Amino acid sequence: MFMLTLVLGGCATKQPVAEGLGDGAQGAAYCPPNLGRPDVSAEDVAALDEVPGDEDAQLTSDEQEALNSRLDIDIEMEDSDREAVERYFTYFTHRGRDHFVRYLERAGMYMPYAREVFREKGLPEELVYLAIVESGFNPNAYSRSGAAGVWQFMPFTGRKYGLRYDWWIDERRDPFKSVHSAADYLNKLYADFGDWYLAIAAYNAGEGKIGRAMKGTGAESFFELTQKNHKLSQKQQLRQETKDYVPKFLAVVKIMRNLKKLGFEPVDESCRLDLAELKVKGGTDLLALSKSVGMDWATFATYNPAFLRQVSPPDYEASVYLAETQMAAAQNFVRSAKSRPFEGWQAYNIKSGDTWYRISRQFNVPITVLKSVNKSASDNLRIGQQVMIPAGAKAASTAVAEKDTRSRTRSIAQKRSNYVVQTGDTLYAISRETGVSLQSLLEANGLTAASILKVGQKLYVPDQSVSKTVASRRQAEEAKRTVVYRVQRGESVWSIARKFGVSHLDVMRWNELSAQPKLQPGDQLRLFVN
Repeated sequence: MFMLTLVLGGCATKQPVAEGLGDGAQGAAYCPPNLGRPDVSAEDVAALDEVPGDEDAQLTSDEQEALNSRLDIDIEMEDSDREAVERYFTYFTHRGRDHFVRYLERAGMYMPYAREVFREKGLPEELVYLAIVESGFNPNAYSRSGAAGVWQFMPFTGRKYGLRYDWWIDERRDPFKSVHSAADYLNKLYADFGDWYLAIAAYNAGEGKIGRAMKGTGAESFFELTQKNHKLSQKQQLRQETKDYVPKFLAVVKIMRNLKKLGFEPVDESCRLDLAELKVKGGTDLLALSKSVGMDWATFATYNPAFLRQVSPPDYEASVYLAETQMAAAQNFVRSAKSRPFEGWQAYNIKSGDTWYRISRQFNVPITVLKSVNKSASDNLRIGQQVMIPAGAKAASTAVAEKDTRSRTRSIAQKRSNYVVQTGDTLYAISRETGVSLQSLLEANGLTAASILKVGQKLYVPDQSVSKTVASRRQAEEAKRTVVYRVQRGESVWSIARKFGVSHLDVMRWNELSAQPKLQPGDQLRLFVN
């Protein structure tokens, strides 16, 4: 069978993580700092979820040779599995080639360290390519189901393997800490199943799902399991995503083994983020810390994508990653009295009528967080009392100014309104149905992408045909059968939409779901079906 262990070498010699994440700090200077940011990678990550159709691109002789290179698994694979490998291979080398190029660029930042960790933990080295399958090596990646980071941990599994996730921090997005968790999880899965393909499939579907499917079919390997999947009940069957997961991984392995032959540039390891790790005390002002070492906030956030605020969690000793040359200045800062409070906080003086709830709404900070930050268990506030808000003072003042501008725009828009929000409406749905761009709709009404519409709310849509357009849509929907569907375990908006032959965007609009809906078993959805 295909032996991933062919590339498994001896353990790399390296310093303890606390002293450095690599062999030096030079790599950080060469790496384009925007490669990991969501604004340039969201489209690439979305492409990972794309299911190739019948890819009809003609492969060159070099591509055909790379595709046919032996992985010693042919005896175990049915034609359908081989065809899946070929589809993904063809997609990534042709229609999705530009995306794959960017995956390789990001891999230069994180893959060298990941490879060292996997070797040290006794894992086959090529398993690091799972990060390409999962996220394209993007620490800011989020999935529809709520997984996050390079290794796409779900919240529960991430916490189980030592990754904190709360309002302050999401360590699933820490590319250095999460790779240790991923390696530990993969080792556990291999111990469960004794087979790397089953372990890889379980990384996608969960060990429980794979274990039950193995028991239900009597299969002894992943490829035998996919062949017998139809014998399981609908609830027990593997999703198509899981059936394709190992073939997608194998296609990526074939490409990574033949980058030069396929015309790809090799992974540029000079782009490696060789950073040192610094432990900072709870409540450390990260904005002030970045300034103390001469780093702008955007670059600091690129090196430290786990932090969701400009202040570290008040009850937690968190890890900050910096170049070795910046460590002395950073250590001096965290030992000083300047680390808290400073730029990353703002002081707010209590006024008449203020409550924790009102302040929470004003600054978009949970009440529990506000009370924790200010070490207050009381619901009572005094006029003139000063409380600390975890946000940048400049950002806060800018936000207030923008809020005032939006408020004035919203007031004008309401006077000119030509549409009243109905049940099930979302900004995106109204934009799509009327042909007015989402940005134009937001600007015309003084709203932001995060704004939530309320039934009866008045909007101004710069298109007088909006009422007729939406009315026609509603008449068509009312002519269909209304179904109230109870969400089953493992289902998503996308899988439910496919089941009923409707658009997932319509399902989201009908049920006022967010752009990244998180469904729970037992949730009820309203659907309009033929």
